[in-house]
Amino acid sequence: MTVENRRSRAHTDWFLIILVMLLSVFGILCVAVATYSTSSESDVPLLNHIVASSYAMRQSLYVLLAPIIMTVLANVPYFWFKRLARPLFIASSFLLLVVWVFNRATGVKAWLDMIWGFTIQPSEFAKLSMILILAKVLTQADPPLSTKRNFFDVFSIVLIPSAIIIASGEMGSLLVILFMFAVMLWFSGVDIKLLGILGMIAVIGIGALFAFLYLSGSDSYRLQRILAFLDPTSYSSSAAYQQTQSKMTIGSGGTNGIGMFVNGAMSQLNYVPADWTDFIFATIGEAFGFVGCVILILVYLIMVIHMLILAYHTYDKFGALVIIGVLSMFLFHIFENIGMCIGIMPITGIPLPFLSYGGSNMVTNMGGIGLVLNVTKNRSLSPTGSMVNTPQREANLRRFKNMRSRYE
Repeated sequence: MTVENRRSRAHTDWFLIILVMLLSVFGILCVAVATYSTSSESDVPLLNHIVASSYAMRQSLYVLLAPIIMTVLANVPYFWFKRLARPLFIASSFLLLVVWVFNRATGVKAWLDMIWGFTIQPSEFAKLSMILILAKVLTQADPPLSTKRNFFDVFSIVLIPSAIIIASGEMGSLLVILFMFAVMLWFSGVDIKLLGILGMIAVIGIGALFAFLYLSGSDSYRLQRILAFLDPTSYSSSAAYQQTQSKMTIGSGGTNGIGMFVNGAMSQLNYVPADWTDFIFATIGEAFGFVGCVILILVYLIMVIHMLILAYHTYDKFGALVIIGVLSMFLFHIFENIGMCIGIMPITGIPLPFLSYGGSNMVTNMGGIGLVLNVTKNRSLSPTGSMVNTPQREANLRRFKNMRSRYE
């Protein structure tokens, strides 16, 4: 048995499971640090600090649900993903439409209120349905986009939820979806020239959108976020306030950090708004310093590279594209969130995977890991659920040749 065959065998990827669970538990600790109050003394046991934080307790509940979510999705029959991809996409698009209608009536942004103060963010769940449906349609033509039907099918899948998300005012999720789409196109074997043309059209379209916002004076909040990124000094007390405070907080941590649950810390005094959600990296930088930030980034890097290796050694193109889609979702979240906290990316309200407080994002992250685990467990199966025989495996290898060459 060759090394490649050993790496390509069906298995339960315990390394990935342990990695994301460690990140999630660390996230509970970070949320507790970000919401630390002087009402409890600093010398009480660590568990007491977590119990004292309502946000940390809720995050603990989300993390406890993680094994259930991963187990269910990892054990769903593999061929169901293709069969259910379109119904799931339609359902998620309907939820996005409900949010948009609800926004128009009440002004609420991106979330739907549930019982007991919980909320859901349908755009998070839409990311997983987008991954499945794109992986399906990108395997229906070889090469992808080579037929009119496949071309319009692919772009209608992207444009429909994108239009609803733009109308709902949630640019962060839109950017994630567009990034996933671009990466999955690249690895699916789409012609380079066509990718270049599509890229230029996308740049022109985004430029035209912001030009319209600027000239019309509408949607000033999102426009100010962009202007604040270009000139943070002029907006340090308004649109760039969070980013300015975040950089100061990270800088205050120095090399080794000031430690956890410190009275008078910037995180404890709420210098950074939402430092337990979108700006949790600022809390990490202050508490654990430059060393802690570097270790966290390395852990994320290991996770991304590991998933890339899993995709590389998955010969079924649909399964490989599912892994690539989940990987690209994580990659954009990580880069954008850390980037906006240190001032190299505009603020978009994108959470840090497994660490930021939030149930919808945690469920989506764990759901994505569940999809990856399902692919790795069923590498010996075709998308229809049957065993892959030698001739079929060789055909899959030939079909996947263009896609794998993009890694090298």
